[in-house]
Amino acid sequence: MKISALTFAVQSFVTLFVIMDPPGATPIFLALVADKSPKERRILALKAAGVSLIVISLFALFGRFILSYLNVSIAAMQAAGALLLLLISLDLLTGGKGSGRGETENANIALVPLGTPLLAGPGAIVATMIFVQQVDGPAMAFGLVGAVVAVHIAIAAALMASTTIMKLIKEAGVTLVARIAGLLLAAIAVQMLVDAIRIFAAN
Repeated sequence: MKISALTFAVQSFVTLFVIMDPPGATPIFLALVADKSPKERRILALKAAGVSLIVISLFALFGRFILSYLNVSIAAMQAAGALLLLLISLDLLTGGKGSGRGETENANIALVPLGTPLLAGPGAIVATMIFVQQVDGPAMAFGLVGAVVAVHIAIAAALMASTTIMKLIKEAGVTLVARIAGLLLAAIAVQMLVDAIRIFAAN
């Protein structure tokens, strides 16, 4: 049964919002930007959302071609993202996140791990590619574009709003958040790796 463009847009938005989970990403974001000024945190929040939007858009348009050309499976990309997140989580858990980072490293934080693979991870990429396949007509295409943009506006808003927490939790709270974020990130990484291994085993 054919669904309306509005229904398709809402389904796309809800699915991507749940997968990308902006509230779940905020503790990790706070841990990574704890040593930044409020202005830098807001900029990094916008950059992370922007990077995620670019990655999702690229894979929506060229995802199947890119993966096919490189002969890379979704499972392999998921495993690689999991290992990357695991490295970041170990850094947070062991207190390796130092202060005094420069502008270049600020950009790197927005790129990795915030923009990808934390926000624009394999799940969000695959979901977007599936939605692109389901598009039937210009109205549904515009609905999908609107849903993707709306999700990233919500992500930017959630990350920017979370920075006000830094004023309340002080230095000891920042350390606690970093440890909790490291644990959460490690759990996410392990789950991603397990899922990838299951796909490999099934094939």
